[in-house]
Amino acid sequence: MKLHILFISILNYLVSTNQEEERQLLATEGFSLDEDYLKSIYNYTFQAYENEALACSVNVPGLNKWGIMITFIVVFFLSVVGNSVVVYVLCFMNKERASTDIYLMHLALADLLFSVTLPFLAVNAHSGWIFGNFLCKLLSGFQEASVYSGVFLLMCISVDRHFAIVRVKRFPQSKHIFVKVVCGLVWLVAGMLSLPVAIQKESMHVEELNQSICYENLIGESNDHWRVIMRVMRHTLGFFLPLLVMAFCYGWIVVTLLHARNPQKHKAIHIILAVVLAFVICWLPYNVTVLIDTLIRGGTIPLESCETRYKVEMMLKVTELLAFLHCAVNPVLYAFVGEKFRNQFLSTLHKHGIISKRLQRAYRKGTGSSVGSTRSRNTSVM
Repeated sequence: MKLHILFISILNYLVSTNQEEERQLLATEGFSLDEDYLKSIYNYTFQAYENEALACSVNVPGLNKWGIMITFIVVFFLSVVGNSVVVYVLCFMNKERASTDIYLMHLALADLLFSVTLPFLAVNAHSGWIFGNFLCKLLSGFQEASVYSGVFLLMCISVDRHFAIVRVKRFPQSKHIFVKVVCGLVWLVAGMLSLPVAIQKESMHVEELNQSICYENLIGESNDHWRVIMRVMRHTLGFFLPLLVMAFCYGWIVVTLLHARNPQKHKAIHIILAVVLAFVICWLPYNVTVLIDTLIRGGTIPLESCETRYKVEMMLKVTELLAFLHCAVNPVLYAFVGEKFRNQFLSTLHKHGIISKRLQRAYRKGTGSSVGSTRSRNTSVM
């Protein structure tokens, strides 16, 4: 709850502007933007609108660079700490590790890979891209691959829990090789989907901004086709398809738990709802805003003023930050809320002499009452 309040406060600071200053900027800073210069900042936002004759400022009024940079840094530290703890605990589970725990391990690694890019984005938000062409391509590929792999792994977790709770199907330890193969395929597909972005991204100095940017170097008619293909792929494979699978699997799990005679079923349902809501709250606003932005650029939605453009660009940046926060929320929802994980965490700390046996017993709670153990004890750390 405190994390949520902190993030909302940062966003409020980010979008707060002086109205009089904004009116002056709208009136005095208009100039035409060359299409070949600016394709995107922060992967695929802040692009020029090809279908309009408006001459608007490249710099969006009210976009607080310090606020963006601070938000990136905060999310970076939260994600690194949370996901590192998840990896640390899961590495010491050994024989107790269930199939979903393997997915959780890879999910934490995907979030850590994504977190690596955040300090660079923080500097980029304030000073532009100063890290050269190689890191532009490499980090863009890392970010794209980690987003796809993370979403695919969330989908795999929902399917795994569906079989464990609804189908009451237990996977013996010898079958864990199948889960590892699935994780390998997830990384392979995510890597292949990230290659086009990594290839097209380049570092280039923009005179209008007086700084360098990391952007997709596209010119001519291929620009429109490329943008449509990439955005449709991100919408379908990176959000709507996984959301559909998660809704189906978790919906069936909720129905099963409602008919189960278990005193902990309400807690299990709350955890499931939290998982789905977190995914929707973090990613749905961004996907909707990107969809609106695509329709505006294609001329389907007419753009009447520079003020409308600035609002869309502002919403793109705010919703992008909210989507990035999901990498810090994942370890909380998928691990720390589970009693089995907390008990394993305490046991690991005790084995390494960090806490005493007495303190471990004081905070230890009984396992077998979470989502995974409602119908099967071979589910996950939850």
